[in-house]
Amino acid sequence: MEILFHGDKVQLSGDPVALGAQLPDFELLSADRKIVKKAELLGKLTLYSVVPDLNTRVCSISTQKFNQEADRYPAANFITISTNAPEDQQNWCALEGVKSVRVLSDEKLSFGKSMNLFIPTNGLDTRAIYLVDAQGVVVYREIIEEISNEPNYEAALTAIQKEINK
Repeated sequence: MEILFHGDKVQLSGDPVALGAQLPDFELLSADRKIVKKAELLGKLTLYSVVPDLNTRVCSISTQKFNQEADRYPAANFITISTNAPEDQQNWCALEGVKSVRVLSDEKLSFGKSMNLFIPTNGLDTRAIYLVDAQGVVVYREIIEEISNEPNYEAALTAIQKEINK
């Protein structure tokens, strides 16, 4: 799949995981550098906000926005995944006061590669939103066409509410 990286066309590592598909296996790193596997994140409706780098404007804005909204949806988990190292993520969260969103590191690129969100030419994951049910099935996704654009927050939050109301 092709996206835009600040106006330039770049290829993702493949076709991103589709709506209705099961999440593939992956490993992420927690703040204390412990491995977090897919199985540990199942069991509850979960919004995955994938951002390339928390230290950039749009990634920061989107993570803060979901952090503000997370407490309104106690039936869902909110996770931000970036390629930043766990230590960088901790520092950013402390500086920005982010506490309602769990921030996990894809420093090893396992998530990006397994989800086909990895941009080989840039060494980063692209910006995307996935909503996954308790069993790990994708019920909503948005692959942001231009990496410097923000996601459609309203559509993602509406999808959460729709799943909660089922």
